Amino acid sequence: MRFIINGEIKTINFQQSNPNLALLINYLGLNPKLIVVEFNGIILNQEKWNQQQVKDQDKLEIVTIVGGG
Repeated sequence: MRFIINGEIKTINFQQSNPNLALLINYLGLNPKLIVVEFNGIILNQEKWNQQQVKDQDKLEIVTIVGGG
């Protein structure tokens, strides 16, 4: 499957036939507690990632939250 993640095309081959957003985030090695995901133009709450199926050409913008002062 090909995804557009933060403006870059990434090809990912999943073992599962119906991958979801949580699996994609895990594959990318991201910490779910430290990111915000916009999925096809909609910011999705982390609680919905397991239910959100992903498909070829989905667009994601992933923002990492950083603390500072």
